[in-house]
Amino acid sequence: MKQLTKAEEEVMQILWKLEKCNVAAIIDEVPEPKPAYNTVSTIVRILESKGFVDHEKEGKGHLYFPLIKKSDYSNQSITKLVDGYFQGSFKTMVSFFMKKNDMSLTELESILQEIKKDEK
Repeated sequence: MKQLTKAEEEVMQILWKLEKCNVAAIIDEVPEPKPAYNTVSTIVRILESKGFVDHEKEGKGHLYFPLIKKSDYSNQSITKLVDGYFQGSFKTMVSFFMKKNDMSLTELESILQEIKKDEK
């Protein structure tokens, strides 16, 4: 799966949220300053060419929808992060974030309880 640019990922986040929409609806979701219609339209077409988005005709326009699930893209992105910066070790990554974010033992235990709950 290809990586997305920051702008492409921002559009994908909106498409994942709205599920199916036109370019105008995407622009409505973008914070100020709003990008130009042509800019968003170009990003959506790039996402189509990358296989992330497809469209269906609606009147004179198009409704766009994601082809890739958010969870699939998230998993791929996290795996790439772990492989690229933590030698493929989730343990090293968690340790790094614990140290950098001054995570307490209580917070770590809470995370472990959530993981155990999800395993059941």
